[in-house]
Amino acid sequence: MSFQNYWLFLPACFALNMAFGPNNVLSLSNGARDGMRYSILAAFGRLFAFAAMIAISGFGLGALLIASETLFTVLKFGGAAYLVWLGVKLFRSAPVDLAASANDVQSKLELPADKLRRLAKQEFLVAAGNPKAILIFTAFFPQFVDRSAYTTSFIVLGATFLLLELIAIAIYAAIGARLGTFTNAAGRFRWFNRVSGTLMIGFGLLLAFLRRPAN
Repeated sequence: MSFQNYWLFLPACFALNMAFGPNNVLSLSNGARDGMRYSILAAFGRLFAFAAMIAISGFGLGALLIASETLFTVLKFGGAAYLVWLGVKLFRSAPVDLAASANDVQSKLELPADKLRRLAKQEFLVAAGNPKAILIFTAFFPQFVDRSAYTTSFIVLGATFLLLELIAIAIYAAIGARLGTFTNAAGRFRWFNRVSGTLMIGFGLLLAFLRRPAN
């Protein structure tokens, strides 16, 4: 991969990382509710899913997903159903009483492990259940891969994508944390949950109508 091609890859890749999708809605929502630190740490579940997808695409198995209508449909509707379910949960969730949580000894003891595990699992499932991600890696990366050094260049592109994804996560988490300072009142935070939930449901419905690329 030439130096020039890599510098073309960087802005195009970061535009994909910053795209307002379901995982970035999660980072925004988690940042507003639980703070920037929790949002970023939980998003490593997403990075793990993306790393696995990059490996799948690198081995050429992403082409199988494109070719198989059954695999594509199962993954698509499974991911769509999960997004809608998660959106309904967000929409119906009650505002967090930050003051009460701070004074709750049991919450202090259980929060770090339980909350991170739950949020990371959500991030992983949202990323893994979206076939668009594998399609991006399968269709986008090959445009910049050096055929004479396929493995090395694919690893470089994958590592760059994950690094830029982490930067995008931090940006969305910071924005969410900032929004959280304005939504501490119960009524305002309830509306924030409803907006986030509605967006997640919308992403789920859009995913359900995603078409498999033509062979």
